[in-house]
Amino acid sequence: QVELVESGGGLVQAGGSLRLSCAASGRTFSSFNSMGWFRQVPGKERELASRINWLAHTTYYADSVKGRFTLSGDNAKNTVNLQMNSLKFEDTAVYYCSATAGIPTMWPDYWGQGTQVTVSS
Repeated sequence: QVELVESGGGLVQAGGSLRLSCAASGRTFSSFNSMGWFRQVPGKERELASRINWLAHTTYYADSVKGRFTLSGDNAKNTVNLQMNSLKFEDTAVYYCSATAGIPTMWPDYWGQGTQVTVSS
C-alpha cells in the first residue's frame, strides 16, 4: 500500500506564509511520474494548485497561485514541498498531496489525507 503523508497546514493571516510537505511511504518500488497538490473547498470540485511532471521536467501552477506558490520535490525520494507566500483568504481550503504513477497529467493514482489551510482576512 502506498501512503502519502502530509504536514504543514494551519492558520495564518493574509499575507503570511505556510509550507506544506508530503512524503510517500509504503510500496514505492519506483518513482512517481508526477506529484503535486490539489485543493478543495466545501461545495466545490477539487482543483489542481501545482504539480511537478518529472518526465517532462516541468512544473504547473494554477493562475490563482502563480507567482506566490513554489513547488519543489525530489523524484527519487518521492517527496514534494509547497511553499505558499502572500497567502490570501481565497487560498483557504483542504490541500491534498497527490501522486501519479501513470501519465503525469492524468487524475492522480494516490492521495494524502488532506491538510487544512486557513487564511484569516
